[in-house]
Amino acid sequence: MELRTQLRRAAGYFACNEALVHGERRFSFAEAWSRGVRLANALTNAGLRPGDKIATLEKNSIEAADIFLAAAIGNFVRVPLYARNRRESHAHMMRNTDCRLALVDNALLPEVAGLETELPDLKRLIVRDGTYEEWLARASDQDPDPTISPDDYCVIRHTGGTTGAPKGVAYTHRTWMTCCAGFLEVGPRPDPGATVLHVGPLSHASGFMFSPYWAVGSRNIMVEAFDPASFLEILEREEVGYAFVAPTMLNAVVHHGNPRGHVFPRLRCLLSASAPVSEATLRKARSIFGDDVLHTAYGQTEILPVTALGPKEWFGETEGSTPLQSVGRAMSFVDLEIRDADGRALGPDEPGEIVARFENGQMQGFWNDPEETALRLVDGWVKTGDIGRIDANGFLYLLDRANDLIVSGGYNIYPAEIENVIADHPQVIAAAVFGIPHEKWGETPLALVVVAPGTELPEQEIIDLVSERLGSFKKPGKVVFTTEPLPLSNVGKVLRSKLREPYWAGRASRVSGA
Repeated sequence: MELRTQLRRAAGYFACNEALVHGERRFSFAEAWSRGVRLANALTNAGLRPGDKIATLEKNSIEAADIFLAAAIGNFVRVPLYARNRRESHAHMMRNTDCRLALVDNALLPEVAGLETELPDLKRLIVRDGTYEEWLARASDQDPDPTISPDDYCVIRHTGGTTGAPKGVAYTHRTWMTCCAGFLEVGPRPDPGATVLHVGPLSHASGFMFSPYWAVGSRNIMVEAFDPASFLEILEREEVGYAFVAPTMLNAVVHHGNPRGHVFPRLRCLLSASAPVSEATLRKARSIFGDDVLHTAYGQTEILPVTALGPKEWFGETEGSTPLQSVGRAMSFVDLEIRDADGRALGPDEPGEIVARFENGQMQGFWNDPEETALRLVDGWVKTGDIGRIDANGFLYLLDRANDLIVSGGYNIYPAEIENVIADHPQVIAAAVFGIPHEKWGETPLALVVVAPGTELPEQEIIDLVSERLGSFKKPGKVVFTTEPLPLSNVGKVLRSKLREPYWAGRASRVSGA
């Protein structure tokens, strides 16, 4: 089966049920499906053919769901652009995938205006403005029903691009549906009519929750921008059962607290992934949302989900393990190993690169990039570029990105480990740790610590906290305090590379010798 058939079947089964919510706008499954059919036909009238790539740039909205459905209905290959990116990245993604059309929300037009004259394959840029609904209504509501193979391309997502240019990862219908089915296994399976909140963009992790939850009759609530207070209010008002929140969002919620005493009787799964979550944030989140709703998972654009962890194990005790610091155990359908630089599988608690294999649920290669594909896809295994360890009970601990590793005096230091300790300090809002040059040790950790305005926190207090918990060789050589938020990537990960760059200016290498 392919995605179009799965979505169409659910639209028939749950035709009268509410499917989409955005503010005051609400649509049933039948109405939402009709909008998708009309958009597929409108795009065909605009020159798009099955198999063509269409770039999409939007925030979460009814219109974002329109193109999600329309691409499946018309057998177009959806290439989501990222609202937080800038013109150069948008141009790269469209050029890399030979997009023929781009569908763009009017509010985001300035970042892509004129690219149809700069990119040879981009024939037209369609702007969703005040005329969109009229344009949609003029299109036929007759399902075009093109022939679709499970091995046709469905979506091309790009990696987060924290280092180098973003790389395209293509999903066939088979691959996309396999990954999405995996997401249903991460938490408790939703019942028909359950509510899913999309507070993260559909272009990212929340997009993997749209089609599988649609397939079982869930209603999808679209939120354009995240705000802790409104997030809590929507969870209660709409009786939300399922949501994905990046760790940075969860951190913002726990620092906001729950001053209005919102309650969440229908909440069954609050999935926080894409980066490790600090223990301090987890414990505070548990006090707000309850004992049985917090879940985590690990994966990346190239392969997902790889691991998962539910609340009972996450907050429980397992002899020989510290589940609260882990990202779970391998999913039943995933092969998972830790390997050294020579590709040798390592034993329990030995740190190395995380490699994984998930039949039909991983990339077949990077789009138009055979050299990078050869580096990351070896004998059917995906080399994640992440450093981790697996303990004797099978729990995976995500230590860091390989390129964020700090080597100080010959010792390997993982920034995330230090950030997790610093986040335990009651006056700390967030922290980012990265390596800076050091004459004696080669590199030393610098901790950039976010605090509230007016906070007086001695540098030595942070240094001592890390030294006591992790040992002297891992303590920061320097602590810098700020009240400004940390820079984040499209997927909510802290851009350590951006923070690190000024300290290495003028040096040929970003690794300093002792």
